[in-house]
Amino acid sequence: MRKLASIRRVTDIVPIPGADLIELAVVDGWKCVIKKSEFKPGDLAIYCEIDSFLPLRPEFEFLRKSSFRKLENDEGFRLRTVRLRGQISQGLLLPVILINRAPQIGDDVTEELGIRKWDPPLPANIAGDIAGNFPGEVSRTDEERVQNLIYEEIAGREFFVTEKIDGTSFTSLLDDQGRLCVCSRNYQLKETPTNLLWAMARRADLEEKLKSLDRRLAVQGELAGPGIQGNLYKLTRHELFVFNFFDIDRYEYLDKAESQSLCEAFSLTSVPVIGSLIAPPTIDEMLSMADGPSKLNSKAAREGLVWVSGQGSKRISFKAISNSFLAENG
Repeated sequence: MRKLASIRRVTDIVPIPGADLIELAVVDGWKCVIKKSEFKPGDLAIYCEIDSFLPLRPEFEFLRKSSFRKLENDEGFRLRTVRLRGQISQGLLLPVILINRAPQIGDDVTEELGIRKWDPPLPANIAGDIAGNFPGEVSRTDEERVQNLIYEEIAGREFFVTEKIDGTSFTSLLDDQGRLCVCSRNYQLKETPTNLLWAMARRADLEEKLKSLDRRLAVQGELAGPGIQGNLYKLTRHELFVFNFFDIDRYEYLDKAESQSLCEAFSLTSVPVIGSLIAPPTIDEMLSMADGPSKLNSKAAREGLVWVSGQGSKRISFKAISNSFLAENG
């Protein structure tokens, strides 16, 4: 599970030009605006990531004007990327006194503070009728953000880089009885005439293609098009952009070369390939590289980049989301 709120150490405090009451706190790879002198380098703090949905509590009421939202039947405060005095701010720093125990770096306090992920309900034609939970024999499609990694272990390494598509998660596989399964990010779905994910699986003839293999693979991608995330790329019909094939029996992803070959053999469209790149020296440079136009539509800003290196136990993968995209689209 993603640590939406965790104990971290403030590594640096940076002044904001022209600002008398606020400054910038650096926490690992994240930067967020704080009140002046609220924290100092070396302090422990609770860091809440963007996409956190904080419950209604007196300690969070200062967020009401900017961040109050409703999520299903709950009311609370959504954290998103914002610009303050020209500075990108991501997340929220809170004092460790909000937890009733001695803080330890890395502690996950998400549940303790009643925080959940901001994950609005999907439209009915995507969410569909639930057949069961996402199958445990397949890895979920949610890359870690680069800000949460130890960047020194990444810099200088060669990666296969693709564009991250802003759509809705799609996974399809054959179960142990050879029946086709289609899944959203969190659930296995029943086949219905109106469900877009099932319609795509049938249009792509995935059942026959997966049955033609001598091993059990899951195909994973992003579905984009009309009615999905505002159709950022102005697609005229729904399209599946494949980013992974997953070997179920070995419980590992295929390497990118084999995945690309399978896309070609199955006439499936891959997510746009950027190429083989060397991770730059700093995380700021990495995040700057995430900015740029989409390969699907040059008039649309891309959401970011996905970086992958190695295979099996040596596989490293993460996403670098464009701060410009987040500031514009949340």
